[in-house]
Amino acid sequence: MEQSISVLVTFLLVGTLVAIMVSIGWLLGPRTETPAKGEAFECGNPPSGSAWGRFPVKFYMTAIIFIIFDVEVVFLYPWAVLFDRLGWFGFVEMLIFLTVLGVGLLYVWQKGALEWD
Repeated sequence: MEQSISVLVTFLLVGTLVAIMVSIGWLLGPRTETPAKGEAFECGNPPSGSAWGRFPVKFYMTAIIFIIFDVEVVFLYPWAVLFDRLGWFGFVEMLIFLTVLGVGLLYVWQKGALEWD
């Protein structure tokens, strides 16, 4: 019960602080409207074409590959922390894991999924 009260108090303090900061920004912030603020922003250039256009699959493939190898790092950190306790078994397990990921990287590299042509 005591832990839940401290969590509730923390949430209330954080919520109050956020409300105060947003209110101060809303009250003291500038409100001048200019034509530039009404324009759509896309990398500093005026938008060209429809927003519903088709994107090449290579963008999605690159994002998926990035996520896969980003998740790999999530598994490497706990392994590195427990390396002494895991011993050779943990080392071999991680070596197998990294080998599988390395073979996957070589495969997508060979298929040209990492090229931006």
